[in-house]
Amino acid sequence: MTTNEHAPVRFDTKIAVLLREDLETWQRMNVTAFLVSGLGTELPEVIGAPYADADDTPYLPMFRQPVLVFEGAEETLTAAHGRALARGLPRAVFTGDLFTTGNDRDNRAAVRAVGTAQLDLVGIAVYGPRNAVDKVLKGARMHP
Repeated sequence: MTTNEHAPVRFDTKIAVLLREDLETWQRMNVTAFLVSGLGTELPEVIGAPYADADDTPYLPMFRQPVLVFEGAEETLTAAHGRALARGLPRAVFTGDLFTTGNDRDNRAAVRAVGTAQLDLVGIAVYGPRNAVDKVLKGARMHP
């Protein structure tokens, strides 16, 4: 990130979400929210400072940088997942099974019950150096 307060802010890292292209709108929003929550809890460096309005009403901090959302076919997600694993990038996954569970314990159990290669991935989130994340997302396109 640049230090000149008047220069555009540029990040050397990227937060990205990749969604399977066949998800319904509500699913895309839900999956994105769940995935990025995982990054924020484990990577404190992605969180900015708290907010306050002109009346000093406090608000929670949010990511310090944009979250870019991409989409792709099932094969694109599988390949991106493999590349994220190979590069050791921080990642979160959302599988199709999680649409049928109703709580965190069952969500974790649903992922735990399936081997890595058999995960029914509907979304992944990754964070890391821009170039590495770009390579992970090869073949994906920006979400419309």
